[in-house]
Amino acid sequence: MKTLPKLKIINDPIYGFITIPNKLIFDLMEHKYFQRLRRISQMGFSYIVYPGAHHTRFHHALGAMFLMQKAVQVLLSKGVEVSEKEEEALYVAILLHDIGHGPFSHAMENSIVENISHEQISLLFMEALNRKFNKQLTLAIQIFKDEHPRKFLHQLVSGQLDMDRLDYLKRDSFYTGVPEGTVNAQRLIAMLNIKDDKLVVEEKGIYSVENFLVARRLMYWQVYLHKTGIVAEQLLVRVLKRAKQLSAQGVVLPASISLKFFLNNNINSNDFSDEVLDTFSKLDDYDIISAMKMWVGSDDFVLKNLSKMLLNRDLLKVKVKSKPFSIQKIKEKRKNLIEKFNISEEEASFFVFYGKLENQAYSMEKDTINLLKKNGKIIDVAKASDQLNLEALSKSVVKYYMCYPKNNTHSYRG
Repeated sequence: MKTLPKLKIINDPIYGFITIPNKLIFDLMEHKYFQRLRRISQMGFSYIVYPGAHHTRFHHALGAMFLMQKAVQVLLSKGVEVSEKEEEALYVAILLHDIGHGPFSHAMENSIVENISHEQISLLFMEALNRKFNKQLTLAIQIFKDEHPRKFLHQLVSGQLDMDRLDYLKRDSFYTGVPEGTVNAQRLIAMLNIKDDKLVVEEKGIYSVENFLVARRLMYWQVYLHKTGIVAEQLLVRVLKRAKQLSAQGVVLPASISLKFFLNNNINSNDFSDEVLDTFSKLDDYDIISAMKMWVGSDDFVLKNLSKMLLNRDLLKVKVKSKPFSIQKIKEKRKNLIEKFNISEEEASFFVFYGKLENQAYSMEKDTINLLKKNGKIIDVAKASDQLNLEALSKSVVKYYMCYPKNNTHSYRG
């Protein structure tokens, strides 16, 4: 591996010192596409609920790479062959796995770009960087796309027990102050092994796996699917949708050049040319916040009030239950709003809406977590566990939510 002329280390609040393994990784980190991740919050609007959750995708990418370094060391110590090229490719793939996230992480995928996920955009960034870096990312891209014959390489980057999940659970738990999400990532990594080119966990690691799956489930209900966080994210999606609608009608909205481009054009997966990708790379949380600060002065009832709600944390009320809400109830809430503010049915639908939340900590259908028993047999962790709840964790739990304005709608402006 090409080492740096001088060892570069970064101080991380979770793991202590993270060492940058080589020059390619260092140069990728220095690139503007990667530096942009400093301006994209890891957990979107979760800081509305957990004030400490201001950490970024940049933090997370470095943490996931640190865990990958640990995983490679463990596997090499157990006699698993990992070439220098494969090792470097693993670091590149995990470092760049989230590079395609837009502002506030997930909200963009559902509002100002269409039919393209952050994973697809990450791949486009990786391919663009591969051209800039003289094809040095080819193997990393192959692993990222799961096109490498050694399956465990992809599993370490994207699987049920990957370095991405191990880092974000530990990191998000730390920054939100929710201890239930704490996982002993390094103990879990110490238990990893490879059998038939697939990732397995040694039998003695079963309790660490159970702890990881339970922590994942609790973090989803307490943090990622927290009802206030869901309202904030849904409001952001609707702010951007409304801004896009108005732009399509010829309304000129104040916004940064990059944001204006996406408001004025319908961009889907077929439209992501190098120019579009470069424009996307200039978008971050700051574009959205500054735009909303200007949009509170808009003449449009919807855009103005949604922006104000998010900036002032004066959010919609949210109810969550295990059965879907009746259409009648939703119509009633919308009707009240239409009469009170003399707005259209469509405008009211931005303030009264419903959806569902799904939580599945472990999927037994694809890419199961396999335990390697002492006799060399492989068994699914859910079947080996003496905790009956692991089978329960593999069932998807669905809840339904409805959002609508609070009674004190005096803060709305017609």
